[in-house]
Amino acid sequence: MTDIAKVTDPAAAAPPRERIRVWDLPVRLFHWTLVPLIAAAWWTAEERMLEWHRLAGYAILTLLLFRIGWGLWGSTTARFRHFVKGPGAVIRHGADLIHRRPHCHVGHNPMGGLSVVAMIGLLVAQVTLGLFAVDVDGMESGPLSYLVDFDTGRIAAETHDLVFNLLLGLIGLHLAAILFHRIHGRHDLIGPMLHGRAPRPDGAGAQGEIGFAPNWLALLTLAVVAGLVWLLVRQPG
Repeated sequence: MTDIAKVTDPAAAAPPRERIRVWDLPVRLFHWTLVPLIAAAWWTAEERMLEWHRLAGYAILTLLLFRIGWGLWGSTTARFRHFVKGPGAVIRHGADLIHRRPHCHVGHNPMGGLSVVAMIGLLVAQVTLGLFAVDVDGMESGPLSYLVDFDTGRIAAETHDLVFNLLLGLIGLHLAAILFHRIHGRHDLIGPMLHGRAPRPDGAGAQGEIGFAPNWLALLTLAVVAGLVWLLVRQPG
């Protein structure tokens, strides 16, 4: 009886899907380096360790500029044009998730792509506001605060705090989405972001259709944006 069940059970009879390379090393390093940096930025702000807070912010800004650049000329699955879709695609993917219909997305799905863009946008706003922020006593300020008056710097500081709360909400939604995919859709989103490989989605093209940019290009991109950030935040004079 057990043997018959094994043969007639489609899930048991289906062969395991081929695992293909989806995420390159630069995208994975960006993702997992950003996590502790955000935590460090929060902790140093709470503890009034503002020099370290600024350094964490500069590091986050460097990563964001790198990711934006890599989203333009990096590997296929890293590029914005690969995963940024319109509202129709997002709605259709949401319906597919609810009804557990198979999908053919390699890398970020349309909803995941929307989340990535929102996360990067909020982080860019957060860091930019921090550059112009002025402390309540005017003693601790962002490196570009000399370009604005005190009142504008205070507005930047207060909005900086507000955007962080929005960012926390988005992070919570991100974690909830990972849990939903794991429980409802039986899709592991964390593993592929660690080792770079995932089961080939139903209907996906051949692995050769995913182009991977060389790591030296990622290093060059990082070096350039790090230099730009250094020029941006160094004190005048």
